[in-house]
Amino acid sequence: MTEEPKRLSKAVAALVPCSRREAEQYITEGRVRVDGKVVEEPQFRVADEKIEIDARANLQPPTPATFLLHKPAGMDGAQAQASLGTATHWSGDASGVRRARSHGVGLVVLLPLPTPAEGLCVFSQDGRIQRKLREDAHLIEQELVAEVSGAIAPGGLPRLCHGLVFEGRALPPARVSWQSEARLRFAVKGISPEIVPWMCAQVGLKLTALKRIRIGRVPMAGLPPGQWRYLAPGERF
Repeated sequence: MTEEPKRLSKAVAALVPCSRREAEQYITEGRVRVDGKVVEEPQFRVADEKIEIDARANLQPPTPATFLLHKPAGMDGAQAQASLGTATHWSGDASGVRRARSHGVGLVVLLPLPTPAEGLCVFSQDGRIQRKLREDAHLIEQELVAEVSGAIAPGGLPRLCHGLVFEGRALPPARVSWQSEARLRFAVKGISPEIVPWMCAQVGLKLTALKRIRIGRVPMAGLPPGQWRYLAPGERF
């Protein structure tokens, strides 16, 4: 006799056994197969199909997620957020956080990069991280690598470090140094990446490319362009 179709979450709750909420978490985390195929929709209807639950399944607490993306140059904020899918999840992610569908809900972009710039971008559901990267943004150091052309004006490097006035406001001190003949390293607090092209222009240089490689204590490290990883539980900005 054919069984009456029922929600997958109800079937999983009976098999484990567990609560309906826990069953939905098993499903959305990709731990459940129906006739050999992973199904991530708790409302999926099942009857006589074979349901398998990953024997290694260990539910992680439903904590808010933070994504770290290596944004390619030319990608705007909306495109960057839309790119946070399964296909672009870095295989080298060692955070230990397992992807859940709920992680894509309520993400906020923090310390955004200009569209022409490349580098580390942060998207978070975590209210504590949102507050820190907003309210304490002026205290968090960002490290940027600037590709430049032209000849720097006499005394230009010290001016980049301290002495520029933008829209009537003296910019905070910065640490700026040459990495090569055409590459500058900026370590700045309270200075948006959007201002870096203007800073370069004040000393006779033209910015040709900009990459952010670190935010606070979190480096981009080996994260490939166009891919993302989770912020690990022990990492702090």
